[in-house]
Amino acid sequence: MKDNTKRFSDRVEQYVKYRPSYPAAALDFIYEEAALAPATCIIADIGSGTGIFSRLLLERGSTVVAVEPNTEMRLAAEDQLGGHDRYRSVDGSAEATKLGAGSVDCIVSAQAFHWFEPESTRLEFRRILRADGSVALIWNTRLVDDPFGADYDQLLLRYAPDYKDVNHRRLHHEDFASFFRDGSYKKAEFANEQLFDLEGLIGRTLSSSYVPLPGSPSYKPYMEALGALFDKHQQNGIVSFQYRTDIYVGLV
Repeated sequence: MKDNTKRFSDRVEQYVKYRPSYPAAALDFIYEEAALAPATCIIADIGSGTGIFSRLLLERGSTVVAVEPNTEMRLAAEDQLGGHDRYRSVDGSAEATKLGAGSVDCIVSAQAFHWFEPESTRLEFRRILRADGSVALIWNTRLVDDPFGADYDQLLLRYAPDYKDVNHRRLHHEDFASFFRDGSYKKAEFANEQLFDLEGLIGRTLSSSYVPLPGSPSYKPYMEALGALFDKHQQNGIVSFQYRTDIYVGLV
């Protein structure tokens, strides 16, 4: 079985360049629901990856402790964000963050919770949070109900065997209810979008851990099918990735 902490080691460059950011309104929701004062709070970004969400928190004036087990992704984030005096990078995991007890005001996890072991993560989050500190779980959920999105989803199902197993859509209300205290959480949704030319589309698809890489037998047929998909749906040389940014906020 593949070590999930190493899934993106050979995709860091594409991840940094082509993964989507998050809408400002989504961050507003987190700060409001968690009752955070942006300039004085300490936020742990767990599974922080290449620092996409950490950067947004730093731009709000918050202090960020970024916890990431993947060496290549963590170093990429440090390279970009290490100059911030409010940023600290930690080699740790959701289940063993290496952070002190009661040391953070809030925990965020963007595009990562589906990799965690829920029960040990919940206990670790409870340990490092200050009293009644909130947890926010965030995903950019790629939509599959527009023509391009539907065809792209079918392409992944055909050529990327891991896709159906690692997709966070397999998480449901029961999973969140068992994670958050008393089964209670608030959910919000925000629209998000990325526009790509063919080069950008290739970069975006290769940033996904389940997509075949060069050297794989399915890489060439996958890329040929992707090119045909782009030709079918492009308008003025551009296709649109439509997302819904989903946020779940609650106590643990």
